Amino acid sequence: MHFHFLDPYLPRDSAIHALDPRIKLMLAIGFILCVALMPSGAWMAYALAFALMLAVILFSDLGVIAVLKKSALALPFVLAALPLIFTAGGPALATIGGVAISASGVARFVSIAVKSWVSLQMAIVLASSTSFPDLLLAMRGLHFPRIFVSIFGLMWRYLFVLADEALRMMRARAARSGELERSGPARSSYGGSLAWRARVTGGMAGSLFLRAIERGDRIYLAMASRGYDGEIRAFPLPRIPPDQWLVFGMGLVALVLLLLVALLLSGV
Repeated sequence: MHFHFLDPYLPRDSAIHALDPRIKLMLAIGFILCVALMPSGAWMAYALAFALMLAVILFSDLGVIAVLKKSALALPFVLAALPLIFTAGGPALATIGGVAISASGVARFVSIAVKSWVSLQMAIVLASSTSFPDLLLAMRGLHFPRIFVSIFGLMWRYLFVLADEALRMMRARAARSGELERSGPARSSYGGSLAWRARVTGGMAGSLFLRAIERGDRIYLAMASRGYDGEIRAFPLPRIPPDQWLVFGMGLVALVLLLLVALLLSGV
């Protein structure tokens, strides 16, 4: 069974898709590191990083609006840094309920939010322009730790096992009249009250994990019986063409200049 909604890869005929996955992975990691190392409050550098990210999105032909919508996923997690606006030192910007909000804290919080948002956009472009097998091969080609690549690959494949078990359980529940009937003037509920259905859903969640773990064990035993030793064999990757090395060099220079601009503007 195929779960296209789980796979972020979107095939396109773009310059970003045509790049070697090793080049894309190195540049994506370099961009995220560059943004993470930018000092707090370097707004001009953030704007330049966002402009560079927009150019990459345009070259990838993924759609600016689509990528920006997906990158909004980072915003709820940024709330973990919200206490900074109360705990950071410096002059008070405002007072709410006797608690002072510092200007430096607000600047740090907004900086973390912007950097997380822009970094997630690069991760989305990487995942949408590179198929997962190619991404694993790129990690192997860049000599990532073998155990890390194996765990990453098995974790991704396990998501599909979990989704398969979830769909099978949902289908079984629907076959046993676990759906709400929405036709007619009075909507009726089959399978008991809302509280009863909530208890059933909780039990299904626990059963889902147990069944998925059991199926994962069966899959691993099947892999081990076929010679799996923690390493997925693959053909060696071809050499990176010189023109793509040129793209990598230009991208690396742009990232270094971007970081230098951030440091100079912040006075570090």
